Amino acid sequence: MVVWRAEFRATHLCVQSHFVPNLTIGAPVIQSLRKHTDAFLDCHLMVTNPSDYVAPFAQAGASGFTFHIEVVKDEWKDLLKSIKSAGMQAGVALRPGTSVEQIFPLVEGEEHVDMVLVMTVEPGFGGQKFMPEMMAKVNILRKKFPWLHIEVDGGLGPSTIKEAAQAGANCIVAGSSVFGSQDPAGVISILRSKVQDAAMRGF
Repeated sequence: MVVWRAEFRATHLCVQSHFVPNLTIGAPVIQSLRKHTDAFLDCHLMVTNPSDYVAPFAQAGASGFTFHIEVVKDEWKDLLKSIKSAGMQAGVALRPGTSVEQIFPLVEGEEHVDMVLVMTVEPGFGGQKFMPEMMAKVNILRKKFPWLHIEVDGGLGPSTIKEAAQAGANCIVAGSSVFGSQDPAGVISILRSKVQDAAMRGF
């Protein structure tokens, strides 16, 4: 997938196992990519045991490590410390059925996440339809934490990007809309410009 942040371009790599049924990208792929790019490698881990992956992903060259709030319970403080100690930025993701309030402590704490990923589809499979009702979560986060990186993932494309950007998302993940297009560069340009415009206006 391709993710674009208002500040820099990056590559979004989604690792799925246990939390969702299919396994996609692991540390060896990260290691291979790192040899060819200095881009920010944004790794979203849909796994039940994220702490097991911190060291392998850091050693492979991951830049960001995003885990799911649904699987960490009260263990997130130690997980955050290990992620940051390993030299990576920390992110937390929440699926559509999870209330946004559950991640407030992870943003407000002394050891806090750098990014919140709001899933705009159910995690697990690409090509799903964007859920506009998830933009209420993005809007709440942007108003409460103006400094926060807020990422959205799922169903993002030219027809949905404006809504996401205006709600306050500054990190956009796109898969099917880019790679399924006859003009991938054109799609990326649209996504980028909508996020830039919204950021310049202060969302």
